[in-house]
Parts: sequence; C-alpha cells; structure tokens
Amino acid sequence: MHIHIAELNDGLGKELPFSFATAAAEIDATAANYAFQGPIEVTGTVTNTGAGYRVTGVIRATKHFVCDRCLDACTEAQEHAFSEVFRQGGASGEEDVTPFDGDAIELDALVRDTLLAAQPLSNICKPDCKGLCPVCGANLNHGDCGCDRFVPDPRLAALQGLFTQKDD
Repeated sequence: MHIHIAELNDGLGKELPFSFATAAAEIDATAANYAFQGPIEVTGTVTNTGAGYRVTGVIRATKHFVCDRCLDACTEAQEHAFSEVFRQGGASGEEDVTPFDGDAIELDALVRDTLLAAQPLSNICKPDCKGLCPVCGANLNHGDCGCDRFVPDPRLAALQGLFTQKDD
C-alpha cells in the first residue's frame, strides 16, 4: 500500500484521500489463534503539515476465532483508527516521526502493527461468556446443565475431612 505524495508538495495543509483493500497474508497480519477473513479495508487522508505528512485513517477487518471459554466459532467486525507522522529523509531522531524515502509512503507496516496491537490477549465471544461446564463439558451460554460444580477450597480440605469423620 503506497501513497504517492508528489501532489501534496504544492502547499501546506493540502490533503490527499486514500483507500486500499488488502489481505491479511499480504501484510503478514496472521496469528495461530485467529484469522482475518475477507479484505482488510484501509481509508484515510494524508495531510502536508510542512514539517512532514500526517497520515490518519481507519482500518476495517473481520476477525474469525474460536472463543477461549466456550469454544464456539465467532466472527467480529473490527474498526481501528490510526494516526502517524511521516518525514522524508533518513532517521529523524524524533520518536513520534516515521522516516521514509522517495515520493511514496508505505503503509503496510503501519496497518499490520495497528491491527495486531489492537487484538486482545484472549479471544472471548462476549464479555459475560460463561464457558464450559468442568464436569460434563456443556456450553453454559446455552443453559445450565444441572451438574454439581461445587469445588471446595483446597485450603479448607482438611476441615472437610473432619466433618465427614464426625458424621460416620
């Protein structure tokens, strides 16, 4: 994904809109526990700030994954905003500025990094997912299975043994 900026050099504040569609494999945005299916759409604008070029926009993607709690297959539409300053020439020495050479800004790394950094550590279908029953394996989101899932506190297990001896 290249944005040719030659026409922005005419004036300060000049803007250039852009729109791209790419696949996750093309920008190396792949992972073992989820996949982006369909096109990853990137839209935004490049603005000549005088000191560099500000690239702002939005990334839209569809993520497919298996819920870590209930093991259901899930699909999630995602939208992530980004904003980055690019400056022509070698290393700028500034932390918040990305250097580039030539008359084109390359967006592959920016899109990949924004997309991957926005992913949560665990893939959950919904915030209140109940997961699976540890006894029978039923999906508790579909209803209660009726199993006794009481797990005694291991720190108090010795006391539980005293109560069962006294009842005998």
